[in-house]
Amino acid sequence: MVDLTKIASLTGWPGARKEIEDVFEKIARIPKYEQVDLQVRVVEENDVHGVNRRQIIFFLNEVEMVSGWLFIPEGRDETPAILCCHHETVYGKDEVAGLEDNPTLSFAQHYAEMGYVTLAIDAPTVGKRAYAKQTPYNTETFYKDNKELTFAGKMLADHSRALDVFSEIKRVDTTRIGVVGHGLGGFNALLLAAYDNRVQACVASCGFTRFATDKNPGYWPDQDKLLLLPEIARAAKSGKFVFDWEHILALAAPTPVQVITSVSKSLHGNPKSCQKAVTLAEKVYKLLGAPGALDHFMHHDGHAVSLETLEVADEWFERWL
Repeated sequence: MVDLTKIASLTGWPGARKEIEDVFEKIARIPKYEQVDLQVRVVEENDVHGVNRRQIIFFLNEVEMVSGWLFIPEGRDETPAILCCHHETVYGKDEVAGLEDNPTLSFAQHYAEMGYVTLAIDAPTVGKRAYAKQTPYNTETFYKDNKELTFAGKMLADHSRALDVFSEIKRVDTTRIGVVGHGLGGFNALLLAAYDNRVQACVASCGFTRFATDKNPGYWPDQDKLLLLPEIARAAKSGKFVFDWEHILALAAPTPVQVITSVSKSLHGNPKSCQKAVTLAEKVYKLLGAPGALDHFMHHDGHAVSLETLEVADEWFERWL
């Protein structure tokens, strides 16, 4: 494991970054999609609170399509865009689209009303991507069908592909793209910020706890069939991990990242460990000349997005996008 505390100068970072990147990609086993035409098609279209909401479908790769909710605010050009990742809800993208009754999690609708173009897609196993006769977030069938991949890597590739949709929209300024998520969505938002340099701002709420202090690393908490990273789960037996969340945050540098953590009534086993990850990654941000671009907001509202934490997210995107 790369010791971030021993990177003494900017010249030492490229080599360390390459080492972390290689290890992460080896563990995450991210599928490499062939560059095919998105072929975006509109299935349904409505105007909601001054925003145009479209249900779209597009190609992830040569054989797989996905549906999404695309929101386009009225009357703006060169608009920043935000990809909205849903949390571990059975409603998938419908919740962040505001179609279910949890307004603080309706990120896609919320940020569209603030003037951003937004997009949300389903993760595999949920919504329109649910497996027949299988509960949402049960990854057993996924691993039977995809022995060379990980579920985390698949979600990461899908979200990276979803960013391509923004380039199809003439009004979007593709130099100002953000990503936001809560819970499993926060997990996915951080991975995308670390992996795809098109992301220029990230807000991740309740997305992780360090593997070294996690009760069940490699799995999502309270979802014993949601296996995200099998090799991390296997490494739990020895307690020797080849990377941890500070390395993910360091890979995102210097992209502005707002980490939001509940330190009481959290879904995660040791949420206070998030501060250690942020502190370790801050050194890389400082080396890259972006000391204020990584921030950690802690609250006591449990595994939820409160109005206060939503304001923190809003301010972050207003500042950086």
